[in-house]
Amino acid sequence: MRLPSLANIYRLGLKELKSLWADKTLLVLICWAFSGAIYTAATGVSQELHNAPLAVVDEDRSPLSQRLVDAFYPPFFRPPERIELAAMDPGLDAGRYNFALVIPANFQRDLRAGKVSDLQLNIDATIMSQAFIGATYIKRITLGEINEYLTGTRDESAGPVRLVTRVRFNPNLKGFWFGGVMEAINNVTMLTIILVGAAFIREREHGTIEHLLVMPLTPFEIMLAKIWANGLAVLLGVAFALAVMVERVLQVPIAGSLPLFLAAAACYLFAAASIGIFLGTLARSMPQFGLLVILSIIPLLMLSGGISPRESMPQAVQDLMLAAPTTYFVRLAQGILYRGAGLEIVWRDLAAMTAIGAVFFAIALVRFRDAVTRNQG
Repeated sequence: MRLPSLANIYRLGLKELKSLWADKTLLVLICWAFSGAIYTAATGVSQELHNAPLAVVDEDRSPLSQRLVDAFYPPFFRPPERIELAAMDPGLDAGRYNFALVIPANFQRDLRAGKVSDLQLNIDATIMSQAFIGATYIKRITLGEINEYLTGTRDESAGPVRLVTRVRFNPNLKGFWFGGVMEAINNVTMLTIILVGAAFIREREHGTIEHLLVMPLTPFEIMLAKIWANGLAVLLGVAFALAVMVERVLQVPIAGSLPLFLAAAACYLFAAASIGIFLGTLARSMPQFGLLVILSIIPLLMLSGGISPRESMPQAVQDLMLAAPTTYFVRLAQGILYRGAGLEIVWRDLAAMTAIGAVFFAIALVRFRDAVTRNQG
C-alpha cells in the first residue's frame, strides 16, 4: 500500500481553495457567518430586561405608593402606566403590559402601623425570557424603596448572616458577551460540516471523484485535502470573528489565549469535517445531504451545552452527547475564551474531541469507495 503523499494533499487542497474562491455564494455565506451574523446574534437577541411595559393599579394614592411608581424607569421599564383594577386583566390578555403591580388601599398606613401588607404582581409568563428577570427586578426595587422609606436605608439584610454575591468573568451580566462568542463557536460547526460535505457531494455529482480515483491518488489524500483546505477557510473566519467582531466591535474581552483556542479549533475542524464527509457518503445528492445536515447540526448545536447547560438535560441525552465532538469543543472553547483556561485544564477535552474525530474519519474513509461505487451504479 502506497504511503500518503504530502505533495498530493497540498495540491488537492489548493484545488479545493480555488473551487471555494470561485463559488461566490459560499464566500458570502462564510463572510456573513463570521461578521454580520456575530453582531446580530449578540445584539439582536437580548437576555436582559429592556423597556418592559409595566402597569400599576394604585389604590392607595399615598406618598409611598407614588414613590414606588416613580422608582420604575428606563432602560429596564417603560414609564409605568396607571390603570384601574378592571383594566388590568384585559391589558395583560391583549399583551399591552408584561407586568402589573397592584398596590392595595391603606398600604402606607398599614406599614406605618406595623401591619403586614401584601403587594400583588401579575406577570405575563408567555415572555419566559423576561418573566423571571422582571419579577426579580420589581421585587428588589420595591423592597428597596419600602426599606428606605421606613428605615432610611436600602439594606435588606436584617439577620446575622449576609450573603455577598461575587460575579466572575461577566461582572455586569451582559448577555451579548455570551451571544457573540457562542455564535462564532456554533458557526464553526455549521460551516465546516456544510463546506466539506458539499464539496464531496459536488464532486460526486460532477463525476470528478472518479477522475481523481483513477489518478495515483488515495481516498486518504483526497479526504485530507478537503479537510485542510475548507478547514483553513473556517479557521481564518473564526479568527477574524474573535479578533475583530468580538473584541473590537462588540468590545467583549477574551479572557484566555486566542492562539490556544485556534489550535484547539483546528483539531475540532478535523472532527467536524470528518462528520461532513461521513454525511456526504450517506447522501446521494445535494438535497439529501441538506436534510442530513439539518438532522445532524441542530442536535449538535442545541445539546452540546452552547445554548443551555448540559446539567439541565436528561441524563440519557448527556451520555449520548459524549459521543459528539461538539460537546467537548463547546466546553473547551468556553473554558478558554470566558475563563482563561490553559492547556493543563482543557487537554482532556482536546484529546477526547480529537479521538472522536479520528473515529469519524476512519468510518468515512471506509465508506468512501463504497459511496463512489454506489454512485457509478
